[in-house]
Amino acid sequence: MNKREFLKAGLLMGAAAQLPLNSAAAVNKKKPKHKNWVWVIPNQKDTESDLKIRYTAFKAAGITGLFIENDSEKHFRAAKAAGLEAHRWMWTMNRPDLVTTHLEWYSKNRKGDSCADKPPYVNNYRWLCPSRPEVQQYLEKQVSDELDKDYIDGIHLDYVRYCDVILPVNLWANYKIEQTKELPEYDYCYCEVCKAKFKEQYGTDISAVQYPEASLSWRLFRYNNITRIVNSLSAVAKQHKKLITAAVFPTPEVARRNVRQDWTNWKLDGICPMTYHGFYREKVSWIGDAVAEGIHFLAGSFPLYAGLYLSDFKSDDEIREGIRVALKNGASGVSFFGNVTPNVLDILSKEMAGPV
Repeated sequence: MNKREFLKAGLLMGAAAQLPLNSAAAVNKKKPKHKNWVWVIPNQKDTESDLKIRYTAFKAAGITGLFIENDSEKHFRAAKAAGLEAHRWMWTMNRPDLVTTHLEWYSKNRKGDSCADKPPYVNNYRWLCPSRPEVQQYLEKQVSDELDKDYIDGIHLDYVRYCDVILPVNLWANYKIEQTKELPEYDYCYCEVCKAKFKEQYGTDISAVQYPEASLSWRLFRYNNITRIVNSLSAVAKQHKKLITAAVFPTPEVARRNVRQDWTNWKLDGICPMTYHGFYREKVSWIGDAVAEGIHFLAGSFPLYAGLYLSDFKSDDEIREGIRVALKNGASGVSFFGNVTPNVLDILSKEMAGPV
């Protein structure tokens, strides 16, 4: 299964970016300028002419930046030439590419199985252990190396979390599972390093706890593990004077519960919650609810851009509603994943010109 197929399987949960809040606009009580994004999987068959036409149309419709997976200089430079921000979209903790060189870095589940050789759900699901200093150092170097490149405007973190202990409900049938409780084979990380660090901090051997999935301190330990990784990468981005954003699960509550991701405590320039309503069997209006929850708990720390999964929308009217409820509830823009057609661009352009 290649990356494109993996994303289409519905397990890609991720992406975001932006410029810092405009304090002058806040003082003058002017409506802040919205920023809108597209997650892009670059096709090396694209010609420079193709990209010029596509990205010029994006810019004219109100798209302000791209999150580009893989380091395709051609796509980055074409985006920048069209007046778009170009950010490197990076897989962070889910790293199947390192399994042949760093087997010991991979997370273990509650049963003791390593996802290096027994990946959950799909073969590409191979998660690094965030407790290991060498993992953090590796990621810091990778971010630094990417941001050294003059054609990259920022870093966009994806898969910056633990493995899904609970999948979105719409995916349960795909894997013939019912995750109404936390199952041990999907609950990570219980490796020796995590256990030792937890015991050092809390004085508790997690192996001796009868119901570790119910331990609040064990849950907090894992929230803080990911937060430490993110904030260390944020410091690297600041050293390069470039932006850092992340794609995250749709609400603070869902993110903490499903993937141990406490994104309201991260130091970022913007966040893209994947408010993929279809994954959770919700109506389009729920996008507004998800945005409102995120805005409330962020309390102005940084902007939120609602991630919209275009395949989940059944009509142009639904796309229009998704954009509207996101903006009405405080989003600073949206980020599209999927086929950004001329229709989608036309809808976005009209919504950006409207009263919202």
